[in-house]
Amino acid sequence: MQDRFERLAERLYNKNGSLTIDEAKTWVELLWEDFDTTRAKAGREYQGKQVTEQIVLRWIDQYGPNLHEFLKRHPKYQKMFDNKRPLQ
Repeated sequence: MQDRFERLAERLYNKNGSLTIDEAKTWVELLWEDFDTTRAKAGREYQGKQVTEQIVLRWIDQYGPNLHEFLKRHPKYQKMFDNKRPLQ
């Protein structure tokens, strides 16, 4: 699982020069958890890590270059990035 996160974080890091690699990892973990949680709350059946990875990959490609701007508009989330411990 860690390999998936590392690979996705590297891709996000390459898409967004404003992020550090640690911030990219945090974003990947947040996006992954958000998708899994939202899907579960909607009562959808778990489709596996491959489906979640494909969705996160799509989000990285679509929104990755601008993710750093989210924290400027929503500073209350900055604390998630100030704490360098992994979220899991």
